[in-house]
Amino acid sequence: MERFVTDERTGLKYELVGDYYLIAGDDEPEEDRPIGIWGQRHLRYLREHHRVRYANLLTSGELNAYLADIDRQAEELFLRLVKQMADAEGITETLKASDQMEWVRRMNNVRSRAFEIVEADIIYT
Repeated sequence: MERFVTDERTGLKYELVGDYYLIAGDDEPEEDRPIGIWGQRHLRYLREHHRVRYANLLTSGELNAYLADIDRQAEELFLRLVKQMADAEGITETLKASDQMEWVRRMNNVRSRAFEIVEADIIYT
């Protein structure tokens, strides 16, 4: 039996899988972009609280691209917020050089607040 067969009438291409011919997809494989921590958190949120939306994205083949986009947006927002808050509070390299523990304490505070903002605005919506 041939591995690929084309139906002359419809023009569809079939592939032999086991004992059956299935329609061979000409689609490009889904883009495999990495999903970071933000995308994984949003995925868990969708699975637990928005099952229909999750199922629709999964069956349409758009889930990976959607999560990668969420991850990118969240990471950009997080970095922008950290920079803006650090600048607004006067957390500089001079402070880092003079009092490292104070700099770490203040930066951890800023990162924690930015993390909560990103979760509230992007991940859990």
